[in-house]
Amino acid sequence: MEPTIGLTFRPQLPPEELQAVVGAADAAAVDELWLWEDCFLEGGLTSAVAALAWSTRLRVAVGVLPVPLRNPALAAMEAATLARLFPGRFVLGLGHGVQDWMRQVGAGVDSPMTLLREHATAVRDLLAGRTVDVDGRYVRLAGVTLDWPPPEQPELLLAGRGPKTVRLAGEIADGVILDGEGTLDDVRRARDLVDEARAAAGRPGRARVVAYTPVDTRPSDLANRIAELVAVVAAAGADTVVLEAPEDAPDPGPIIEALGDLR
Repeated sequence: MEPTIGLTFRPQLPPEELQAVVGAADAAAVDELWLWEDCFLEGGLTSAVAALAWSTRLRVAVGVLPVPLRNPALAAMEAATLARLFPGRFVLGLGHGVQDWMRQVGAGVDSPMTLLREHATAVRDLLAGRTVDVDGRYVRLAGVTLDWPPPEQPELLLAGRGPKTVRLAGEIADGVILDGEGTLDDVRRARDLVDEARAAAGRPGRARVVAYTPVDTRPSDLANRIAELVAVVAAAGADTVVLEAPEDAPDPGPIIEALGDLR
């Protein structure tokens, strides 16, 4: 099965450049556009709704939102709205957040793992139309039900490289997002762990492994290099290869052009 190919719009780029990237990605038949929130750059959800509105076919993923910054009821309300407005085209990724940044805004917690489990479980259940009553260590909801749950639940992924987080993604979510700092061995281990955890939880189907993959945009034979890179990462177990321009040269234009040549 051919892997899904995604592309990042790095938050180091100003938000006013997003529309042109969406248009170019559409023209190049890119499968997915991936956004994320770093403090204190673009908002992930506001960027996502703009990107979805500017395209009629592109799937847009927020990978990821740092859960300490949002009440899970609010996160579910926003995700449900996007899923209803753009059916089948929105993917929600949740993560621990960079702890230094979380403490900087007064949102640090003693157990990021506990928070992620409680938050993601609540968001998942709310998006499924369930009434949520929980009195957890960090998440407290009393009889909360969404008035407008989406008819089709958006895909929910968790981000992380550590084995506990990867297992949690298999247990309660639809898959895992691996950042671009990992290795092919990390992808292989994540594939095994997320599958084991999903099976142990009695959940059917296959979890999605998403691997952010840095790309050197300078070579003249970029299209061939990308094709080889995607094949190698997919062979290690990734279902989705998200191509990421370097932080010091974040323009995704060369990657989009190369993908257009490959299509």
